[in-house]
Amino acid sequence: MSPVFLGIPLAAIAIALPWILFPAPTTRWTNNRLLNLQSWFINRFTQQLLLPVNMKGHKWAALLTSLMIFLITLNMLGLLPYTFTPTTQLSINLGLATPLWLATVITGMRNQPTHALGHLLPEGTPAPLIPVLIIIETISLFIRPLALGVRLTANLTAGHLLIQLIATASFVLLSMMPAVAITVTMVLFILTLLEVAVAMIQA
Repeated sequence: MSPVFLGIPLAAIAIALPWILFPAPTTRWTNNRLLNLQSWFINRFTQQLLLPVNMKGHKWAALLTSLMIFLITLNMLGLLPYTFTPTTQLSINLGLATPLWLATVITGMRNQPTHALGHLLPEGTPAPLIPVLIIIETISLFIRPLALGVRLTANLTAGHLLIQLIATASFVLLSMMPAVAITVTMVLFILTLLEVAVAMIQA
């Protein structure tokens, strides 16, 4: 359930927050180190993302790069104490996934209908299996945004729950068994590093 403070859903604030944290480009010839680092990261990511795509597909660069940076920031900010991660809400993930998935399907059907429909039937399929396979492939196509949205939600929620449980265990064990509490804290530190990696990969 999305937390609410003074009648304001915190999901809305959390979604609006990342854009405030990014430094805006200046009108000067030379930028500072933070802006240079940000520009380098965005350029490298866009280059890697669109390397296998032909020139016509490069018009998607701004949308995909901004979405990736937005998601990675939301996921990373959610690892800070007393923060709320909007991407642990299935409704927000599906709200982002469904329009983008629909856009790619419609664009594929419009620009390359033969190639897009060819995905529904693998090459060399026996004739009796053709109707069944087309139905299965169509269902798998329509279920894709739901599956990916649920995966993102489940991975982030599981990580947050693990961190919460191990941190509580460490706090409780501190007075009873200090040596065990220190070991648990080391495990918590390693898990936090893993969660940072998961937050980036899931984005």
